[in-house]
Amino acid sequence: MLELKDLTLHYGHSQILNGISMQAAQGEVTCVMGTNGVGKTSLLQAISGSHPRSGGTMSLDGEVLSKLPAHVLARKGVGYVPQGREIFPLMTVRENLETGFACLPASEHYIPDHIYELFPVLKQMQTRRGGDLSGGQQQQLAIARALIAKPKLLLLDEPTEGIQPNIIQQIGEVIGHLRDQGDMAIVLVEQYFEFAYKLADKFVALRRGEVVLRGSPDKIARSKLLDVVSV
Repeated sequence: MLELKDLTLHYGHSQILNGISMQAAQGEVTCVMGTNGVGKTSLLQAISGSHPRSGGTMSLDGEVLSKLPAHVLARKGVGYVPQGREIFPLMTVRENLETGFACLPASEHYIPDHIYELFPVLKQMQTRRGGDLSGGQQQQLAIARALIAKPKLLLLDEPTEGIQPNIIQQIGEVIGHLRDQGDMAIVLVEQYFEFAYKLADKFVALRRGEVVLRGSPDKIARSKLLDVVSV
């Protein structure tokens, strides 16, 4: 579903990503891991178009994509749940979900039942303002908003950050369910090792903006992966 070749990214004169090549397959969770500051969030920003890549190529579902802005990539099937959630605090839960309609034709401007089946709390709180929700509820809202647009590729940046354990478990179950449906590729950036290790079909480990380890859990020793992400 996603293929990157020699992707680079700069902030001003500083190079953050140095020739990243990776794939994310449909029906799999590809987990990007590494310590703080190695370029994990920058990688998702480059894929989503939130920050333009400097070089390299990106293909989605077999189509080679030029350096497109985020709203165009969203219409092509890239769903992005950023670190910090970035929901609209003064809009209601329902209004936040409806922002996902921008990527869809008018005939599909409705909230599918499965969104509320995945996140029952959002149905109960449709009229509540996003800013009044707990951190875990806001995270569920951010994921649901991305799913409204029916992505082929779902990018999740630190979905467990600052979340209470029971909601972490719920989010893990949702990610597993989406993976098992088999119609999207999921790229997960995560610091919580046990959460990531349980979900991942493939790992891509970064250090100083470069891929230093990649493969499936049955081919990478747990201890070796821990060494990379804890250095």
